[in-house]
Amino acid sequence: MLDMKFLRENPEIVKQNIRNKFQDRKLPLVDQVLQLDQENRDIKKEVEALRAQRNKLSKQIGALMGQGKKAEAEEVKAQVAANAGRVDELSQRERQVEEEIRKIMMTIPNIIDPSVPIGKDDSENVEVERFGEPVVPDFPIPYHTEIMERFSGIDLDSARKVAGNGFYYLMGDIARLHSAVIAYARDFMIDRGFTYCVPPFMIRSNVVTGVMSFDEMDAMMYKIEGEDLYLIGTSEHSMIGKFIDTVNPEENLPYTLTSYSPCFRKEKGAHGIEERGVYRIHQFEKQEMIVICKPEESPKWFDVLWKNTVDLFRSLDIPVRTLECCSGDLADLKVKSVDVEAWSPRQQKYFEVGSCSNLGDAQARRLQIRVAGADGKKYLAHTLNNTVVAPPRMLIAFLENNLNADGTVNIPQALQPYMGGKTKLS
Repeated sequence: MLDMKFLRENPEIVKQNIRNKFQDRKLPLVDQVLQLDQENRDIKKEVEALRAQRNKLSKQIGALMGQGKKAEAEEVKAQVAANAGRVDELSQRERQVEEEIRKIMMTIPNIIDPSVPIGKDDSENVEVERFGEPVVPDFPIPYHTEIMERFSGIDLDSARKVAGNGFYYLMGDIARLHSAVIAYARDFMIDRGFTYCVPPFMIRSNVVTGVMSFDEMDAMMYKIEGEDLYLIGTSEHSMIGKFIDTVNPEENLPYTLTSYSPCFRKEKGAHGIEERGVYRIHQFEKQEMIVICKPEESPKWFDVLWKNTVDLFRSLDIPVRTLECCSGDLADLKVKSVDVEAWSPRQQKYFEVGSCSNLGDAQARRLQIRVAGADGKKYLAHTLNNTVVAPPRMLIAFLENNLNADGTVNIPQALQPYMGGKTKLS
């Protein structure tokens, strides 16, 4: 969410940013919110004047009563009462205006970083760098669920009976591999200095609206009926929410946390839930990383975060590339974002396995995550997040890239301690 003062002073910058994100339907909102802002300031000015007048008139009432001028005092009292009625009327309108301003400001997109390429959608994202050599083996790579089924490692039919499409049972070595990847990712991030955390898996609505846009909320979040609670779509939501309404000493920053959680997503508006796949699903588990830092340090931490994911995938012999998200592919709160994509030998192309985002002070402004500077002044923190690893999507890349012609799957050295010392799945 933008600072109202910034929008007031830079309306054309805000409008151009909206155009850069190809959201021209939101252009009228800028003038609308400026009119409401002016009305709000006029109301505050009038209320202040009426209250000052009330204090002055109250003194007059006392003086008139002391002089025995009761009739005149009653006239002044009537004026004070009329002023009080006007203040109540204005205060009610002030609350309405401020709520309208808040709703509009929550839908106006954040100012994107100048380095972000301009483009309408994800088809115009820009490849940045490749890590590892993509290999296409001389034998056919089966669909990922076929590989899992060869190990009796997945049961989609039973899951469909129990919960519907978008769910799965993982079994045996595939289930163990899933847990091993999560455990390895946890230790990988701890070794890089991040504090491990298991957060609440449900959050209140004020946290939801603090960490994501209304469009994302509608497309992703499951609401708990009858309660002010939502199932998290990623542990980032819960982790950033941990700092709601806090003032954090500058010397304590940055906070670097890595968290495990199950994740729940409606996937509304997606291309459909696969019946025989586990790429786009309603429930999965994920290891996440977040950083809360000083504004001037967020570009540095942005690079640290996405590199962590690249290094983890490369330690498991999976080729990856980074993709700079264009303006039209950025969610409204994001300043800059890079996707990490893994190589799929079967499809002979890359697919998304993680996303790293710098949100500037947007989440901090909504959630009031502030920093107390050495000079005593308070300012908003910057927040960042990135996927460490998210099985089972990561399992697709792992199985395809480590599959052998005889149907066995190699287990990279880094993962072997988490698989009981196994070097292969047979």
